[in-house]
Amino acid sequence: MKKLFLLLLISIIASPLFTSTVQAASDTGPPSLTSKAAVMMDADTGDILFAKHANDAMYPASLTKIATAIYAIENGDLDSIAMVSEKARNIDGTRVYLEKGEKVTLKKLIQGLLINSGNDAGVAIAEHLSGSVDKFASDLNAYLKKKVGVQDTHFENPHGLFDPDHVTTASDLAKITQYAIRNDVFRNIFGTVELEWNGASWDTTLLTHHKMMRQMPYEGVTGGKTGFVDQSGFTLATTAERDDLSLIAITLDSNFQSKAYDDTKKLLDYGFSTFTHSAIAKGTSFKIDNRTYQASEKLTFTHERNEQLTKRAEADGKLKVTDSHGETIASFQLKEAKKKNSKAMSPGTKENAILGANFSGFLIPAAGLVVMIIVLHSYRRKKRKDSAKKWILM
Repeated sequence: MKKLFLLLLISIIASPLFTSTVQAASDTGPPSLTSKAAVMMDADTGDILFAKHANDAMYPASLTKIATAIYAIENGDLDSIAMVSEKARNIDGTRVYLEKGEKVTLKKLIQGLLINSGNDAGVAIAEHLSGSVDKFASDLNAYLKKKVGVQDTHFENPHGLFDPDHVTTASDLAKITQYAIRNDVFRNIFGTVELEWNGASWDTTLLTHHKMMRQMPYEGVTGGKTGFVDQSGFTLATTAERDDLSLIAITLDSNFQSKAYDDTKKLLDYGFSTFTHSAIAKGTSFKIDNRTYQASEKLTFTHERNEQLTKRAEADGKLKVTDSHGETIASFQLKEAKKKNSKAMSPGTKENAILGANFSGFLIPAAGLVVMIIVLHSYRRKKRKDSAKKWILM
């Protein structure tokens, strides 16, 4: 009986089904996600390292607040005082329980917006900066196109409560987040885990809603924002750093909150285990057709670890970095190096230069000869005087 069981176990292990399962588990390729759309970006270079339906129109829910916060930081006075309206007081969804007539600094509103996802803080910010939610949405959309460069984003409000025309893409959200975290004030608030909150009707400690920053910490996470409305499903924005790699992970429309976090963890695990940075130093030269091109600044790009890379400059001065499959993973425009100006001498100038050189060559020995004659003459005079003294004494 034991022998039969052992033979059965060996046959199962050796079977193709078991082998393929083991290989799938150890596969280090791009992860399989349940979220309907997702993007992972290198925050430093902007390189997209993973994309799933990255340009599909999606509902972002409270990830909208990333855009609202960076707009407010860059376009408002953080110490200015906002008056809370009845509209802000009565907004639906998550709040920081602002009261009508309450006076709050813009910075505190941004903290309530990002850390506790306060929809009332979003309305108060919009009315304080633009006078109304509608005007703020128009100002925000124009700002995002001009400053961030997004093309497929249109927001109808500052908080992300559902509106059929309030849409963006995973790719645009990654760009907005990348732009936002370059700002020190935003980055500090985005990464705040807890904050003492003293309001007119609510005294508490705000705790970030992003679980990878608190309940289920992930190594290297630096900030995050959660979102949910029925029409959007669970949405998640996460930033993380390890060594020299800084990543942004966006997941949109997951049916379960736990799946959104699972997808985010898969993306970050894949990113940190698979990719690294390389750089081309400023001033590095490349010669093409008797022309020299140079990198006018440090050129950084992202690639898979241990990937064999080829750097090739083209006739127009464009430098392309390709992988072992010949695919371009990075492209940079080089600047043509300025040629050194060597002024051609005219025939007369050349002759004068030669004569000058010959004269200089003659002058130095002649001067030495004159010095020797003077010294010898002085020596002879001194010798005659000495001889005359001796004769007189005799």
